[in-house]
Amino acid sequence: MHDAHAATDMSRLRIAAAGDLHCREDGGAQVAESMARVAQEADLVLLCGDLTTHGRPEQAAVLAEACKGLDIPVLAILGNHDWHCDRAHDVVAELQHGGIQVLERESRILDVAGAEVGVVGLKGFVGGFIGSHLPDFGEPLLRQVYAESTIDVEALDQGLRNVAMCPVRIVMLHYAPTTTTLEGEPLGIWPFLGTDRLAAPIAEHEPHIVIHGHAHSGTFRGAIGEVPVYNVSIPVIERDFWIFELDRQIHRGPAIH
Repeated sequence: MHDAHAATDMSRLRIAAAGDLHCREDGGAQVAESMARVAQEADLVLLCGDLTTHGRPEQAAVLAEACKGLDIPVLAILGNHDWHCDRAHDVVAELQHGGIQVLERESRILDVAGAEVGVVGLKGFVGGFIGSHLPDFGEPLLRQVYAESTIDVEALDQGLRNVAMCPVRIVMLHYAPTTTTLEGEPLGIWPFLGTDRLAAPIAEHEPHIVIHGHAHSGTFRGAIGEVPVYNVSIPVIERDFWIFELDRQIHRGPAIH
């Protein structure tokens, strides 16, 4: 990981975001240094999945230890790597021991440095985009994938309704909800990097910012209608965290630096 992008205007809400940390058992010192530094530069940390390399609780414990004692909120969602060993429950338990709030199809309303911030977090899933959508037809296993994405869409819609009155509203995903942040990835794997079925509730409710990871070779900035979408995968941002500076009482889009 590399240096965080510094935020200097203390009149704004400073939100640090990153995805695809891929923590390992032997990386504790580096992760601890990164978290301690960003805690001095941001008011809120959002981690967009693939927190671990293989989904082992020991790897999650590295991140949890780095976040213990931080005086700013840290919210996270799981990614596909975090499910690899099928021990997601244990991974979440370890993260919670470090004070990390793990969201899965949930919303949170936080008081962050005097600003009311609503965050909706979910992993998301595959499903494809225009021209490559997985249909609700055929083998039960394929229809189960479609059904899983349907649950995500419904949860995202409900979460955005829950935070509708918050002055600042953020969606955090692991999988991409738009192809605009996938440019650079091979076209053939786009259906495995996300689905634009998630775009419908975003377009309807217009959160102020959407962030995701997963697409290591994608594009940093995209959009769904007027809503800015950012791919904050560490290989894309080329630093530990990207810090977004948002107005504390947003009416339109955030100020991005």
